[in-house]
Amino acid sequence: MFETSAEISRLQELLDTSVNRSTSHLRAIVTPGERTLTAEQLVRVATGMCTLALATVTRTGEPRVSGVDGHLLHGRWVLGTDPSAAKARHLQDRPAVSVAYLRGEELGVFTHGHARPLNPQHGPEDPRWPETLEYLRGHYGPEAFVWTDVIFYLIEPTWMVAYSPDPAAIVQMVPSPTP
Repeated sequence: MFETSAEISRLQELLDTSVNRSTSHLRAIVTPGERTLTAEQLVRVATGMCTLALATVTRTGEPRVSGVDGHLLHGRWVLGTDPSAAKARHLQDRPAVSVAYLRGEELGVFTHGHARPLNPQHGPEDPRWPETLEYLRGHYGPEAFVWTDVIFYLIEPTWMVAYSPDPAAIVQMVPSPTP
């Protein structure tokens, strides 16, 4: 877990607000408080690299979806791609995105928001970049950043719902953090 108590509180507020302003259809499926994860549960189960389905939009308004490595850090998704990828062009021109993290039928985290570049060579300096880069190098190894230029994005979420048919069971599947 990388989240501070303030970040957990902010994430919990986002999760609560998002599900409460959702349609009655969605609320009937996710059943707030019964089949939704809390912010603390979410950051425990979405650790390490998570394969996300990233949805962007072309200049003509056509949807596109692709898979990306995602990392939930400080209550926000961080993802990367090559700057020459179509999704990078889409994000540059139209930063509104949706991402889904799915693990079979046991977990679904759905997020809408806006993507912005994190690394300084692709946008304004972000104070979180040095810590994020250190984490990413620890995960992928330092050699991973030698063979290609990667642009990393931070998804600023405006809506997020974390669903599980059995939140307690999915959290029990995660090893307890070591002190």
